[in-house]
Amino acid sequence: MKIIAALAASFLLSPAAVAGIREDLGHLADPLLEGRGHAARGAAEASFYLTRRFQQCGYDVRYQCFTTQKGLGRNVYAVCKGNPKSDQYVLVCAHYDGIGVIDCTVYPGADANASGVAVLLYLAEELKDCGGNFIFAALDGYSEKLAGAEAFAGLPYKLSMAVNIDTVGSTLAPPNKYRPDFLIALGGKPYEKQLEAANSGPRLRLYYDYYRSKGFTDYFYSRISDQAPFLRKGIPAVMFTSGITMNTNKVDDTPATLDYEVLQRRAELIRCWLVSRN
Repeated sequence: MKIIAALAASFLLSPAAVAGIREDLGHLADPLLEGRGHAARGAAEASFYLTRRFQQCGYDVRYQCFTTQKGLGRNVYAVCKGNPKSDQYVLVCAHYDGIGVIDCTVYPGADANASGVAVLLYLAEELKDCGGNFIFAALDGYSEKLAGAEAFAGLPYKLSMAVNIDTVGSTLAPPNKYRPDFLIALGGKPYEKQLEAANSGPRLRLYYDYYRSKGFTDYFYSRISDQAPFLRKGIPAVMFTSGITMNTNKVDDTPATLDYEVLQRRAELIRCWLVSRN
C-alpha cells in the first residue's frame, strides 16, 4: 500500500497529459465527426484518429470488424506486453461510438463517451512502460446492444479483468451535492483498499454503488455498458463512471459542460490503481 500511496502522492498530471486529454476529447466531440454514430462516416473518422493516437503512443494497432443491423463496426485496440512471463491481460476499454446525427442535428457525445476514450488514450500512453500486460480497446457498437464488446469478448485473449471507462467527464450529477469531485466504481468493492490507496492523491469521493440504489447498481453493472459481456463470461470487471446527467444523450453534451480538473483526477486515480495491480 505504501507503493500505491507514493504513486498517488504525485497525482498531478503533467501539462502535456492534461492538454492531451483535452485535445483528444475535443477532437472526438467535434461536430465534424458528426457524433460518431455507429456505422456512419463520423465513427469511421474516429477510428482513423484512434489509429493515429495509438501509433503515436508507440503501439502496433489491431482491428476487429463485426457487423450489426446498421452495418460494419470496428474495434480499434493495442496490446501492451509488459510482462512476458504472463499470458494474461487486463483489458481497459471505452466505447467510441455515439448517437450521431438525428434529424440533421449532431449529438456531440463529449461526456458519453469522448471523455472515456480520452482517458483510455491517456492510460495507453502512461502504462506502456509499467511492466504490466494490458489491452487498450476503443470499442464500437455500444448503441447496437454492446456489439463491439460482445465481439471482443469472443477473442482468445486470456483476460484477468475488464476495466470499462464510460462517461467520466461531468460533475453535474454528484450523489452528494457538496462533493462534485466524485467517481463511481461499479464492481470496485472487492478492490476497495487498493482504490482508496490510489485515491490518496486525487482525493475524489469514491462510490461503489449507483446513487445508493441496489437495483440501479445491479442493472448498470450487469447489463449496461461494455463490461457486461465480460461479466457473463466470468471475467471480473470494474466500470468507472460519473453517471447520467441532464446532458446525457442530448445535443447539450458538449466539451464546454465538462469539468476537466476533476476529469484529470479521475484519470490519475485509475492509472494509479492499474499500476498497483502489477
